[in-house]
Amino acid sequence: FFTAIVITEQPVSVSVPVGYSFMLRCRAEGRTSLQYQWFCQHQSVCRQIPGATKQDLPVTAQQTQLYTCRINDHYKNAIFSDWVKVEVHQCVARGLTPQLWQGEPVIVLNPTEQRIELGKPLQLQCAAMGVPAPSYQWYRNGNLLEHQNKKKLWITHTKVSDAGTYLCCASNSHGEHWTNAVDIHIALQLCHLVFLIATGKIALLVGNNRYQHHPNLMAPVTDVFELSRLLEQLGFQVVSLLD
Repeated sequence: FFTAIVITEQPVSVSVPVGYSFMLRCRAEGRTSLQYQWFCQHQSVCRQIPGATKQDLPVTAQQTQLYTCRINDHYKNAIFSDWVKVEVHQCVARGLTPQLWQGEPVIVLNPTEQRIELGKPLQLQCAAMGVPAPSYQWYRNGNLLEHQNKKKLWITHTKVSDAGTYLCCASNSHGEHWTNAVDIHIALQLCHLVFLIATGKIALLVGNNRYQHHPNLMAPVTDVFELSRLLEQLGFQVVSLLD
């Protein structure tokens, strides 16, 4: 089986400052000479780019858009490249000189410190420029957070253990850069404290030996002792009271 057209180099997503000029590249091989046509999509509207019929598409970044390239041969075979995102940042990071920038990650948005009520959602956000577009990884207290590898970190219902110091690493083939570290505080209300104590597996045992209108029991002290030992084996903290 022989595929008529094979893409040998896919275009790559980038994240750049407004006004930045660069090339999107696409390369393919086929049994005949190939024709290229680039398309862009913005806000769900896809259009053909007039005159964009070469392997390289020059772009001067003005707004965030998606791009793809269609490749045809003389036998009416056609294939599309991957869709890639050109993310455009309207504000340029301080100290960044576009003429000297080599595409390494540059943080343009840092997360902010927050105080969240227990059980409420937590959202942290960062952004970085880079060519190619950076990948992201979040950390809490220096530990990598699995599945938190996007610009936005989202926790639907916060727990006490979600408190700590967060930061994100943006990286691409040119290097890596870290956001500022921010502290996230989880606020506990009184009802939450009661809930935590209740779910903390605490057992209260009361052994009564003397009753005003009932004969004394046979062995409440022994019963409390045996039951305490059993509950401790099950992971409970046991508070024992007599009479």
